[in-house]
Amino acid sequence: MKYCFDEVIERRGTNCIKWDYTKEIFGKEEILPLWVADMDFSVPPQVQQELEKRIKHPVFGYSGVPDGFKESFINWMQKRHDWSVENEWIIANPGVVPAISLAINTFSEEGDKVVIQPPVYPPFFSTAEKNKRELVLNPLQETDNGYEMDFDHLKKNIDSRTKMLIFCNPHNPVGRVWRENELEELVRICAEKDVLLVSDEIWSDIIMPGFKHLPLAKVADKLAYDGVITCMAPSKTFNLAGLKASATVIPEDKYRAKFIDLAERFGMNKVNMFGGITFTSAYNYGEDWLECLVSYLDENMDFLIKFLGEKLPAIKASKSEGTYLVWLDFRGLGLTDEDLVERMVHKARVGLNPGFSFGDQGKGFLRINVGCPRPLLVEALERIEDEFKNG
Repeated sequence: MKYCFDEVIERRGTNCIKWDYTKEIFGKEEILPLWVADMDFSVPPQVQQELEKRIKHPVFGYSGVPDGFKESFINWMQKRHDWSVENEWIIANPGVVPAISLAINTFSEEGDKVVIQPPVYPPFFSTAEKNKRELVLNPLQETDNGYEMDFDHLKKNIDSRTKMLIFCNPHNPVGRVWRENELEELVRICAEKDVLLVSDEIWSDIIMPGFKHLPLAKVADKLAYDGVITCMAPSKTFNLAGLKASATVIPEDKYRAKFIDLAERFGMNKVNMFGGITFTSAYNYGEDWLECLVSYLDENMDFLIKFLGEKLPAIKASKSEGTYLVWLDFRGLGLTDEDLVERMVHKARVGLNPGFSFGDQGKGFLRINVGCPRPLLVEALERIEDEFKNG
């Protein structure tokens, strides 16, 4: 392989949340962290080169959004997702979660209702609740074919106070890449009920072979519904989470003008100097690296599924269709969540995300990040086997 994803890079000592804050997060320093959604891989070499060019200039004053920022995004969306995005639709923001918070504050009032679909990314809960919105839970359904949206439940639980649905596309943590018919039904319901859709598509490029990401806004356009705001970033795709740059796409003028107004009032309509450079260079030069990355992640998932099937069959896992996350089902062991986390951290010495942090529907689960060199994945799985092989 052209890029060496097997290389174990020492990240301790870089103020790294994943590796340097294990004591604060897990209460234990000597653990192997496969939790937070960043990868233990070098960024594409061209991205590092572009950043190094800028660092050689000794002045780091105020800077604007780089020339080519929007063009790089437009070209990427067209090539990778067959989605035609116009220049004026794009608003630069310092992250997807800040953009979701802006959308909540722009298009709803305190006390209004916001729908989310647990088990789901924890900031969906906190961002709505900290902005004093009432959460409406539309839980995903576990089926023999994996997780599915419960459209009947959704229709019954939307009322006049329901202003927004925050959608995870692809879905974190269950790894679903939503099909066109599912997206169409979601759009139909929200169009009928006049509910704005805020679609977090930060995982749109980490798609396993045999699946295809469909931008929700593209599906909505076909159905003549303009109530979709799309939040995207290269941070998961190219391992750039620390550089704080994202793009919010709002095709409809009336929504976009209101969003931009609030973003300007809060000073959230910019990206930092280095974030703008890496955003642009990643989309311009990173495609070959991404293709190799996805192949490596696919192999990591296959390895994990095979390992568990052979050595820990009581722990159930299905291969994710998208993301580099796998949703591990420990319910067959009959442990409480407290016991499960205690044994994983303090005995197996592996740090994973507890399922209950994604909502009550995650009780009995843990989320593992396979975006790491295979030697680290092997070591983590062997530690888990040693601790849980006897139940």
